[in-house]
Amino acid sequence: MANSTLEHLLTIEAEASSLVSEAQNEADSLISENEEKNREAYEERIKEEIKKHETNLEQEKEKIKIRYCEALDAYRNELSGLKSDEKKFSALLNEYIEKG
Repeated sequence: MANSTLEHLLTIEAEASSLVSEAQNEADSLISENEEKNREAYEERIKEEIKKHETNLEQEKEKIKIRYCEALDAYRNELSGLKSDEKKFSALLNEYIEKG
């Protein structure tokens, strides 16, 4: 009787161990699946953010380019409106060289 009770307890312990092992394997599998889903969602979100910032960057670069061209055109127009006095410039240059 003691032998049969001991054998019965060992059988129950083996079954319990098997159930725990199966449960652990299932939990590991679920964890793995969730990690993969979360990783994919994270990577997709990162890609969206990068794309959004790249779009903003291109838009800002275009705005800066337009402002630069406008400022350059204004500067060129200002310069073209100035009259040069070559005689006065030559006189100043000669004076500078003579003092030099």
